[in-house]
Amino acid sequence: MIAVVKCCGNNIASIGNALQKLQCSFTLTEDPDVIATADKVILPGVGSAKAAMSKLQSAKLVPVLQTLRQPVLGICLGMQLLYTSSEENDVACLNIIDGQVKRFCLTNEYPVPHMGWNYVSAIEDNSFTTKLKDCYYYFVHSFYAPISRETIASVNYGHSFSAIVKKNNYYGMQFHPEKSGQVGLALLDTFLRLP
Repeated sequence: MIAVVKCCGNNIASIGNALQKLQCSFTLTEDPDVIATADKVILPGVGSAKAAMSKLQSAKLVPVLQTLRQPVLGICLGMQLLYTSSEENDVACLNIIDGQVKRFCLTNEYPVPHMGWNYVSAIEDNSFTTKLKDCYYYFVHSFYAPISRETIASVNYGHSFSAIVKKNNYYGMQFHPEKSGQVGLALLDTFLRLP
């Protein structure tokens, strides 16, 4: 069973549509027991890190998400919540990946939010990066995770930052695979097939 965490954003309908295209049943939930016992967990997110963390705390999901052993995928804000903190309102996040999510600097050449299709480059060979195949993915965000040892793919928008991260059973995609056509669905399918 796939658990999609209900608390974290407005891209839930698009994730549901993508999972249906992949013929994968899922449960939209904020129940700690359901999330703890799911085969896979997806942490979506569009919006504010502070609001998302507040909802996760209210639902008593922070300790659950921090101790999961099954594959977990954070998407966009969901990926950023995996970090120690975010510059967005200086909020403490889930502290699964060490580091702080940073704010983009506004420029005429690179307006914020970063919105649109960008090329993603593999840094490390693994089951996710073998599916990249010189493709473009859809991004919408105003904050970014710097390159770190957990970065397995990067993107450049004024400077390079993390596009895909992995730490143990936790994965994150800064872009929206569910809005990135067939190449995004292929990456989502790769996650769903993880043991």
